[in-house]
Amino acid sequence: MNASRSSRSDKTGVLIVGGGLVGASLAIALDAAGIAATLVESAAPRADAQPSYDERNLALARATVNGLDAIGVWRHAAARATPIRHIHVSRAGEFGSARLDAQQQGVEALGWTLPARELGAALLCRLDECTRLTRLAPATLRALQPLPDGWCAQVETADGACRLDTPLLVGADGTPSFVRAQLGIDVEKHDYRQTLFVCTVTPERDHANRAWERFSDDGPVALLPLAERRCGLVLTVAADVADAVAALDDAGFIELAQRRFGWRLGRLSRPGRRHPYAIHRVAAMQLTAPRAVLVGNAAQTVHPIGAQGFNLGLRDALTLAELVAAAPDPGAAELLARYAARRAPDREGTMAMSHGLVQLACLPQPLLAPLRSLALLACERLPPLQRALARRGMGFRGEPPLAVLERLP
Repeated sequence: MNASRSSRSDKTGVLIVGGGLVGASLAIALDAAGIAATLVESAAPRADAQPSYDERNLALARATVNGLDAIGVWRHAAARATPIRHIHVSRAGEFGSARLDAQQQGVEALGWTLPARELGAALLCRLDECTRLTRLAPATLRALQPLPDGWCAQVETADGACRLDTPLLVGADGTPSFVRAQLGIDVEKHDYRQTLFVCTVTPERDHANRAWERFSDDGPVALLPLAERRCGLVLTVAADVADAVAALDDAGFIELAQRRFGWRLGRLSRPGRRHPYAIHRVAAMQLTAPRAVLVGNAAQTVHPIGAQGFNLGLRDALTLAELVAAAPDPGAAELLARYAARRAPDREGTMAMSHGLVQLACLPQPLLAPLRSLALLACERLPPLQRALARRGMGFRGEPPLAVLERLP
């Protein structure tokens, strides 16, 4: 439901600031677990008004889809998702490639591609079904004050100001997190000096449900399978040429994409609307503060190589929901310590993996070329290594949040 309030003080359950993909998923997971919560969303509750429900095409790992299914979201999105049954990884100008096949791994799909706007629409449908959730939208968090047993949040809504007292504050408000800043949590930043362009294209040949990732000195380029034989293009360029790339007409942009990706799918054509994103790594120095926790991009924003951002953020949300559901006090110090400990291996490993891939696979280091090629060949030829790579690519790692995440065949 959407709430309208005049200026007054109210107690709430868990207070989630940020109604993007991760914040909405957390709100739904808490509601499914019987936990009362309030979700503060900056935009009106419509998919076309949500700034985080943008033109990106998300590569959802298998574990992510299992998690979305467990909290009742996937039934609203499945019809618009495209299964990824094969993955092909290579590097321009070097021998060797790594290929993963769903049938060889004993599953019907390694993951699914879904436009972010479609996932956003599915989340909004599921939010409308929640019975223990209060939604303030559009609303803005203006200030925070610590209380002995929680936080006092000053929230501005279209109907006036309200004060919310909560035992647990969750910052799910993205990379420039206001909550993180108010908590005094520092961040470690790295500018990759790269810009990402995303759009859709139509290949001459059928994509056959194959996802492609191709590394080069200029950064990675990926093609993700979509419905109607379309593909989602993810093209990385150096930041100093981003303006020139943005100024290209469709023919010039397709020529660049073709040169970077190659001709494995024949000629590319019909580019959709392009959207650029500057790429930075932003990692919070800690995940928790007294009676407060960060999730999703507020906790860590990673390089989009390997498509780990939302997959990692959803694991944040599901882990937190699982711990809160089993505890009498959602903001207890012991609970937040367990959350940080549970998330550390996955978080640190995923951030190290994405950063390491950029450094090793996308930078001009000729001496490493034979080693990179041999590594790809090893992933292709050694079954144990291939299984480990496939399992990690499907999102199964460490201690899974909710046993249901591995229940599907």
